[in-house]
Amino acid sequence: MNYRIFVEKKEDFRVEAQNLFSDLKENIGLAGLLDVRVLNIYDIFNLGKNDLQKLEKTVFSEINVDNVYKSLEESLGAHKNKNSKEVYFSVEFLPGQYDQRADSAIQCINLLIDKDNNINVKSGKLIVLYGNISSEELNKIKKHCINNVEAREKNLDILSENVELPNKDKVIVYDGFIKKNKEEIVKMRNDLELAMTAKDLLFIQEYFKNEEKRNPTETEIRVLDTYWSDHCRHTTFETIIDDIKVENKVYRDLFNKAINEYVESRKYVYEEREAKRPMTLMDLATVFGKEQRKNGSLPDLEVSDEINACSIYIDVPVERINEDGKAEVTEEKWILQFKNETHNHPTEIEPFGGAATCIGGAIRDPLSGRTFIYQAVRISGAGDPTERIEDTIKGKLPQKVITKTAAHGFSSYGNQIGLATTHVNEIYDEGYKAKRMELGLVVGAAPAENIIREKPEAGDIVVLLGGRTGRDGIGGATGSSKEHTTESSEKSSAEVQKGNAVTERKIQRLFRNKNVTTLIKKCNDFGAGGVSVAIGELADGLVIDLNEIRVKYIGLTGTELAISESQERMAVVIRKEDLDKFVEYATEENLEAYKVAEINDSNRLVMTYNGETIVDISRDFLNTNGASSNINIEIENSDKLVLDRKIAGNTFKEKFVNNLKDLNVASQRGLVETFDSTIGASTVLMPFGGKYQLTPAEVSVQKVSVMNAETDVASMVGYGYNPYIAKQVPFHGGAYAVIESLAKVVAAGGNYKNVRFTFQEYFERLGNEAKKWGRPLSALLGALHIQKSFGLSSIGGKDSMSGTFNDISVPPTLVSFAVSVVNAEDVVSSEFKKAGDNIYLITTKLDENDLPDLKELKENFDFIEKNIKDKKIVASVAVKNAGIAESIAKMTFGNKLGVNVNFAENAENEWFKVNYGAFIIETPEKIDYKNATLLGKVTEEAKIVINNDTVMDLDELIAEWEKPLEKVFPTKKEIKNKKVSCGLIYEKLKRIEHENVISNIANNYAKPRVFIPVFPGTNSEYDLERAFNREGGLSKIGVFNNLTHKNILNSIDTFVKEINNSQILMLPGGFSAGDEPDGSAKFMVAVLKNKKVKEAVENLLKRDGLILGICNGFQALIKSGLLPYGEIRELNEDSPTLTFNTIGKHMSKIVQTQLMTNNSPWLSDMEVGDIHSVAISHGEGRLVITENEYIKLFENNQIATKYVDLNGKVTMDSQFNPNGSYYAIEGMLAYNGRIFGKMGHSERKGKNVYKNIYGNKEQNIFRNGIKFFK
Repeated sequence: MNYRIFVEKKEDFRVEAQNLFSDLKENIGLAGLLDVRVLNIYDIFNLGKNDLQKLEKTVFSEINVDNVYKSLEESLGAHKNKNSKEVYFSVEFLPGQYDQRADSAIQCINLLIDKDNNINVKSGKLIVLYGNISSEELNKIKKHCINNVEAREKNLDILSENVELPNKDKVIVYDGFIKKNKEEIVKMRNDLELAMTAKDLLFIQEYFKNEEKRNPTETEIRVLDTYWSDHCRHTTFETIIDDIKVENKVYRDLFNKAINEYVESRKYVYEEREAKRPMTLMDLATVFGKEQRKNGSLPDLEVSDEINACSIYIDVPVERINEDGKAEVTEEKWILQFKNETHNHPTEIEPFGGAATCIGGAIRDPLSGRTFIYQAVRISGAGDPTERIEDTIKGKLPQKVITKTAAHGFSSYGNQIGLATTHVNEIYDEGYKAKRMELGLVVGAAPAENIIREKPEAGDIVVLLGGRTGRDGIGGATGSSKEHTTESSEKSSAEVQKGNAVTERKIQRLFRNKNVTTLIKKCNDFGAGGVSVAIGELADGLVIDLNEIRVKYIGLTGTELAISESQERMAVVIRKEDLDKFVEYATEENLEAYKVAEINDSNRLVMTYNGETIVDISRDFLNTNGASSNINIEIENSDKLVLDRKIAGNTFKEKFVNNLKDLNVASQRGLVETFDSTIGASTVLMPFGGKYQLTPAEVSVQKVSVMNAETDVASMVGYGYNPYIAKQVPFHGGAYAVIESLAKVVAAGGNYKNVRFTFQEYFERLGNEAKKWGRPLSALLGALHIQKSFGLSSIGGKDSMSGTFNDISVPPTLVSFAVSVVNAEDVVSSEFKKAGDNIYLITTKLDENDLPDLKELKENFDFIEKNIKDKKIVASVAVKNAGIAESIAKMTFGNKLGVNVNFAENAENEWFKVNYGAFIIETPEKIDYKNATLLGKVTEEAKIVINNDTVMDLDELIAEWEKPLEKVFPTKKEIKNKKVSCGLIYEKLKRIEHENVISNIANNYAKPRVFIPVFPGTNSEYDLERAFNREGGLSKIGVFNNLTHKNILNSIDTFVKEINNSQILMLPGGFSAGDEPDGSAKFMVAVLKNKKVKEAVENLLKRDGLILGICNGFQALIKSGLLPYGEIRELNEDSPTLTFNTIGKHMSKIVQTQLMTNNSPWLSDMEVGDIHSVAISHGEGRLVITENEYIKLFENNQIATKYVDLNGKVTMDSQFNPNGSYYAIEGMLAYNGRIFGKMGHSERKGKNVYKNIYGNKEQNIFRNGIKFFK
């Protein structure tokens, strides 16, 4: 039978509806709108009626959170005001788009239906609007709510599964192709909407006419279009430069010098081959790296035919706890990889999916290199997100929608996979209205011995690993390579890839296993181009059987299979005899792996489908990358670079405030805090530091992720780019980008001498205009000039050359990422530390070309680096775009320590001008250095005092600084229910004496066993394993496998066995099944409620075992009944639950929690009233509880921890209780304190982590849990 149900949150839980109501009122301006309801629609196919009743309250809804309706009429009739005028519409994903909600529902159903089945689910939304809504307003609302690239209006009259039939059609052959004339070829290119040029298509015609002597198939044309796309083959960057003219009179000598530097590098690298080696933008971008490799200046570079990412060798001292409980340190050789990736076009047209697959794609590059990715940086470029919706360019989504949805997409993916994103910044410039910049950089590492790189040989096979293939992403590579217009943007729906972070996390786990990675000879990730590129690049000769590729749904054609860019797939080359072993390892991690291709000596790329060969192309022809192109370039004239900035205001104070309100200076805390910044327990600097967590960190710093161990070796990433400079003179834009990225590394205590760069170039569509070509050329020359001056090279990068929409273009963009390996001990943060310390300005003079004097800049770098290492500089900031005023203000915010500084009377502009090469430092010392000027002192009073006459209150400045983007990225939310207690002081009459808690335990476990189950979406298991093992536990991680019904049954049995053999059950954090369908931990709860598992958990408690649940694990404890009832049971409408944060988004920061009781083995060595600084990272952490239930728990001593403010006061203030938990509850106990659940990640701790956060960061519940059994 087929069913449709409608599910709506109960009134206390309607965060999504409340946010939509505010959004429509504010952005569409609906005066007549009175109320909004949002209901989830589930269409369920092939399900028995009895099963529906069972699943309604477990999978599709929660009894204490949701109301369920069986029909549209019942749904509409449930509104509290029966007389309200209503209009409604419903939304669903386009066919072929990945629907995580439906996928997760199916996974949960398969756990609960005890047999094989063909149940299917589709999800959608019903939006009901109340009030006076005109038909014109309704159309506006629909346009606002439905992005036609990924979704459509749903017809509620239809309940149909729409199952496709297998494709039996023969692949089209383009008859007459080799006989077409030039005009016909041009027409064919336009009709097929190919990304390649007509010249490329004529080149293909010559090949098929003269070599293959046949007409090509549709698949061959599409494969070549993809293979040769700018996205895959950098065709713009590989265009041959015939001539360079410097028409710039102001900086002619500088530009000619830089060109000569480039030519000299070419002569050194290529020697006698130099004349034959064409000049290209790619050559310019890479030549200095080649020079340094040749002269021995890159001894750490990993050299390999397999290029997955920038790759260097590093030394990592690893501290492990031995069998005797003692720490042992071993020096190990590791490989560090880093990679930047953009998804500009996909994010522009479908912001969530585009941004999600930006970070997903960035991860997969070093992941395919077999490193574990632990660090991310996100830099984005947008138009003004505060502009009115009605000012949106035709054919575009509103800037606010793009920027908010993209942030959600990127953070959602990174948060789910378990990747710490610790530096996030959005650059605002009107040029990015042409096309958004969505840019991510990731860093990964692994022991060098885990990675082998070997050339594939005839007889080897290619295994496809990971997710299944669908239509998502078809044409993505070519779409990203095109210039776009209003019409083309409206036809791009299939081009957007869809991410599945849960699957990619499984691949991360698999590739952390040395037994697996040492089987892999070569690996490619599936990104742009799909099978044709990912598998097609692995060897010169191979045969790919497209029928072997497993699909999300039947009906795909051979061409679709060849070029689909469905994500989370890897192509892995292994020896044929290793297939069974590899598949077995993959299955253990709940992953599909199967053979799809064989490697041979044919030197041809062959694809077969339905018994026919549909691609058969010479490797030599493929490698031509299409018809060669040539260009003459002109570097255009410009005015002299202006570094002064005009700031509005009649007084200095007004200018100071307005400087802070500039969109590129204003606080982005509301954006940044949606990204998990603490997963991995390796974050050295939180994104915002100080007691008040308000001073932004300049860089991302993460300790290298070592399994079950500790290290102080960290990777530091600083970025540089300023459109204000780049738009004036692109050369200086490139040069200053490199300088800024270096300066940030220096200011944070990094070693600039070991920096390796990777660049991101993003420019307008160049066409054949010489002046346009001059802009990327100039930027690269500027970057080369600085690289050569410092002897530091770029060893990788990414170019995107299609930033044009109609007649507007992105600003000339070259983003520099400087990656340095540092000791976490040496890292310093930016916030002022102590009243009475001295504040100095370090300056670098400019040369005649408006660049910093590079000799002096190096001296300043060396001075700062040495004094940080010697602990003389305690805080440091590199001055940036908004000048000294920005730097000093932000340094004061974190601890609300003021400053009293003096500055020359006539130097007002010096406060606000762009000033790269300058630094503000704090030191308790007196400094005698030629480039240092004493500005003044840090003060206790929370004011900025300048020249003793301008006085500015810090709280007022912070309010102005946070105001501009507050409506786009909110940082606070008013809480309606502000109760923090039940109004009475209750005697804890049922207090459990601590002595009695441990009376029944046999204390004879040398190493208590801890079982940590891993569900699809779990991401905190490694941190928990380390936390328990370092305290003397023996942790066992077990992966739940749900690929087949048989695997589910086996996993149940395995889990039962492990629970029976353990003393502690640890339910970890993460996003089980992506926290879907529409509610966290449903997958975990479904497992816990299995009869066998339930019995094992009951027996664990009876034998005095312990249970701990953190974050997602706490949600599972609450929703299974283990909290607060101490048993797995059905809930009632008044049962406590955890639901969406009041602010309506994921929150990641450090919070203060206070211990309410220590009557639990988990809390035994702590004192009531202790306050800890603990990491949180969740979207559903708001504990909702009735007053009666709260009183019961309070009386029973079951309220373990509460959120408190900086004064130790229990609070509902969203700054300190970010999810709006009722009564400020953070943690809860049951079963005599043996069951403990909490939202805060106590496991995310370690040496030299969160160095810019204050308070007691060691809440060692793990030591107590282990000690309980010893």
